[in-house]
Amino acid sequence: MLGIIFSLLTLPYAPNALEPVISRQTIDYHYGKHLQTYVDNLNKLVVGTEFEAMPLEEIVCKSQGGIFNNAGQILNHNLYFMQFSPVAVDNHTPKGALLDAIIRDFGSLDAFKKEFEQKGTTLFGSGWVWLSADKDGKLVITQETNASNPITKGLKPLLTMDVWEHAYYLDYQNRRAAHLQSLWQIVNWDEIARRYTE
Repeated sequence: MLGIIFSLLTLPYAPNALEPVISRQTIDYHYGKHLQTYVDNLNKLVVGTEFEAMPLEEIVCKSQGGIFNNAGQILNHNLYFMQFSPVAVDNHTPKGALLDAIIRDFGSLDAFKKEFEQKGTTLFGSGWVWLSADKDGKLVITQETNASNPITKGLKPLLTMDVWEHAYYLDYQNRRAAHLQSLWQIVNWDEIARRYTE
């Protein structure tokens, strides 16, 4: 039986479409080189293992070591890159049930953004900050180190910001907080709402 062959996702926007928030140069390296390397590594590592025929999410929940690190980074980056749209597109404000949940669980959209940015800025080393939903639909913000993903804690990941230096250093150098603040301009809240309600 042939296992799943993982491939690099296709971006739903042009490589320069997120400028000036994320430059084409960063997309070329972050998506084109870093993510491609994780895909290539995972395809080599799973051959002949129990993970060869598993979907990505299941691999992340059941694996350890190199397989977990590469699978986790693919899942994290897939969610990350697919959550953006160009600045000019009119979908950068949450609404409906998702906005209601944000207000319910954080007090206001501004309070949510402030806590999210603070968690991203204060995460030591490399990793991710996530907005996720628990089984009851309650929203929570978590810090995940390295390749970790909230699905390993039984949560549904909705929104993430990558705080590995390769995600922002070409554009923002060591200004992680400025990077996080700028990303709100390109978050596709329609996609986040779809993840929340599905």
